[in-house]
Amino acid sequence: MAKPRSSNARTKLRTKAPSAAPRISAADKPLKIGLLGFGTVGRSVAKILCQGPNGPLLLTHVFNRNIKKKKTDSLPAHIRWTENIHEVLRSDVDVVVELIGGTKPAGDWVRRALRAGKSVVTANKLLISESGPELAVLARKMGRRIEFGASVAGGIPAIIGIQEGLAGDRLYRIAGILNGTCNYILTRMESSGSSFVSALKEAQDLGFAEADPSSDVDGIDARAKLVILTQAGLGLQVRSEQIPCRSITSITSADFMYARELDCSIRQISLAEKAVVPGPPRCVRLAAAVQPALIPAESLMAHAQGSQNIVTAAGEFSGRSVFSGYGAGGDPTAVAVVSDLYAIARSAGAPAAALPKTAETPNEVSGDFTVPHYLRFVVQDRPGIVASLAAILAKYDISIDALLQKPGFPHSALPFVMTLESCDSAVLQRALEEISRLDFHVEPPLCLPVFSD
Repeated sequence: MAKPRSSNARTKLRTKAPSAAPRISAADKPLKIGLLGFGTVGRSVAKILCQGPNGPLLLTHVFNRNIKKKKTDSLPAHIRWTENIHEVLRSDVDVVVELIGGTKPAGDWVRRALRAGKSVVTANKLLISESGPELAVLARKMGRRIEFGASVAGGIPAIIGIQEGLAGDRLYRIAGILNGTCNYILTRMESSGSSFVSALKEAQDLGFAEADPSSDVDGIDARAKLVILTQAGLGLQVRSEQIPCRSITSITSADFMYARELDCSIRQISLAEKAVVPGPPRCVRLAAAVQPALIPAESLMAHAQGSQNIVTAAGEFSGRSVFSGYGAGGDPTAVAVVSDLYAIARSAGAPAAALPKTAETPNEVSGDFTVPHYLRFVVQDRPGIVASLAAILAKYDISIDALLQKPGFPHSALPFVMTLESCDSAVLQRALEEISRLDFHVEPPLCLPVFSD
């Protein structure tokens, strides 16, 4: 197993740049920066750029709506504050930092900036997941760069570590905990025994979760990040809608109780695996999903606490590399943004592909994995329930590994768990459709895959 890379890997990996790259010196012409968006991340980026010497980086423009409410005297007087996006895009800035978010109008502004001969740094996961390859082609055509290290896992150097530190390997698996909100909720449920609703309310009170948390808890946010990692690490172009995602809202405190009995934990896991079948014809298959899953206690992912993120990459030659740390918040994300600015400064404007030039489109994309599974049932107790379930599973050639039932629950709503030996998740889903029609269920059955590192 490869030694995990720590979150300071960004510095180590950047120092491996080709020796031909020019050095940064105080005498060099400063790289003028135009900042689009002065929210949480934008303020942190401005703070880093304007506090202390920053060599070749000079913030010259800040764009935001309602600029009178946003403007602060803590930044240098030379900075031009504006509500007119055209003023920034027509200016002499060298790099536009896009922190608006969303695909419109941010995507149009990024395209205009590139066509105007400006490089772009963005933390916009939705834009990169939808249009990353297209924007990379446009950047190369214009002789500029587009960097997006902050779009996945905030200040953790996952993108740069994968693209540069592991460039010599052939990666076949990307996995991780990519959403800090979900990880906070699940770890609070695990440590305190609280319900999902209570843990979510706590996350909202602390600012970890939005008033509408659906993008986080339903896996949509993590899926956009997985699309980016799949493009950057596996060299595969895939659309978000091709990757299934499942919500964590059905997880209960009882599931954590049974997970402990199995020496496991529960986390929201994003996973993409690439398989190549040699031709002719050559066939590339991608299995990818975002969903809650059981993780063995010895796994590094089981130890990610609170809002921590973790990304693992497995390659044919280097084995497994791990990037972990706090992936959200203004300051960590701003660190990634400013690091991308330094990368552009070091390149002296030389174009670079932010995504692979020829990202392949896989022949097959599915959310199916052949792994062990955890099934939790809540039933109105009566004789013959286990026999009925076992008969249907046997019909689909699925073997039961273990049966767990803790005492102390009412017979009117009795939870118990089956663990299954490795089986194809698509086949199991057909069995569960038949099982769900049985008349003793109080709640729909819960099915979780069991993933190991």
